[in-house]
Amino acid sequence: MAEPKLLSIEEISKHNTAKDLWIVIDGQVWDLTQFAPEHPGGIGIILKHAGHDASQPYNEVHSPSLLPKTLTTSKLIGTLDTSTVSSAWVKPPPQQNPKVQLKKEKPALDTLISTHDFEAVAEKTLGPKTWGFYSSAATDLVTHKANSTFFDRIWFRPRVLRDVRTRDTRARIMGREVEMPVFVSPAALARLVHPEGEKAIARACWRKGIVQGTKKVSTNASFSIDEIVSALPFPSTASNSNSSPPDPPLFFQLYVNKHRSRSESLLRTVWDAGIRTIFLTVDSPIAGKREADERVRMDEDQAVPMGQGKPVNDQKGGGLGRITGSFIDEGLQWGDLTWLRRLWRGRVVVKGIMSAEDARSNHGGRNLDTSPPAILILLDIQRNAPHVFDQLEVYVDGGIRRGTDILKAICLGATAVSLGRPFLYALNYGQQGVEYLVD
Repeated sequence: MAEPKLLSIEEISKHNTAKDLWIVIDGQVWDLTQFAPEHPGGIGIILKHAGHDASQPYNEVHSPSLLPKTLTTSKLIGTLDTSTVSSAWVKPPPQQNPKVQLKKEKPALDTLISTHDFEAVAEKTLGPKTWGFYSSAATDLVTHKANSTFFDRIWFRPRVLRDVRTRDTRARIMGREVEMPVFVSPAALARLVHPEGEKAIARACWRKGIVQGTKKVSTNASFSIDEIVSALPFPSTASNSNSSPPDPPLFFQLYVNKHRSRSESLLRTVWDAGIRTIFLTVDSPIAGKREADERVRMDEDQAVPMGQGKPVNDQKGGGLGRITGSFIDEGLQWGDLTWLRRLWRGRVVVKGIMSAEDARSNHGGRNLDTSPPAILILLDIQRNAPHVFDQLEVYVDGGIRRGTDILKAICLGATAVSLGRPFLYALNYGQQGVEYLVD
């Protein structure tokens, strides 16, 4: 194989227009002239770095393997000749305003003792846009707040003088034995919190014996399904084509794409990765109005891997949530479950049921404010559709912050619960933080 061609910064800098567009990613020089107009995050972020090094903004949200998987080898022009790099080259593009970096030290991990502590640290140390995106909920936060406060309105009736020397938190969910009836809710753009993103969460879940939810709705997500699975300590099957795919402790959250063929292709990839459970999200056909997210202006040239539109700041604000949900099929109906069942041979969980009539989550209060709190929906099902508990596994997601919240949900019939934001805030400390939260 021929040695990669060394290219000077002088040569690379010549290719800085939409009709002739090179960029440098981690020392490799790529020709993105044809790809740039099709980039889901818009051509602007690529043009900003045309003829220059784009490693930093690229690595903030993308997997290192994405370009080699997306583009043909013919688009790899060569490698950067580092001997030609000047001080002017390493400066950010002139149109990019330098960001003031404030020194906000995180306290030692072992000083945190609750999910509330992780949240308080995240608020002070995450970037304003990251914090706004993850912490935000719909409009007046009525549902978001009620998700937690309604747990406080349910009281235990303790029975005493019982032998509790032997305690067992193990459970069985989605056909899998787990160490506790808890799993991690899938969340978008985990690399905004930590460079290892979903991979760090997956490794922590593996070590602690719980299940992680993941999502990948375009080729530009933080990490592909294969990369998340590969982060787990499975024996390699690469040398044996007859080997079965691994059985990772993961499920996949599906938002159905307006272009159904893309969802169909995605589900084939998920199955080939060994994942056998999908969560079909049904309560977010349209992105909610998350005002904390909207109030923080976006960099309009920021890459948004989950969106299919360019980030904008308009009269509504600058919401990242609006962009990430722009691909979702707004016409999804109950009859479409037949379509899904034809495609998917594994388990299907319908995520987002909000009444006994539809007989579970209200999306953390992020999408439709004044929808009922999660624990109230569980009570509604117990009262008006109790047969559901004999026929299906029921999961509760929303407002869970304490072990007592988990216990209340289990007592009221839930098979397990999921937590989203607490695990994202714990990811602020990497894999170690996620493991610490579980403990």
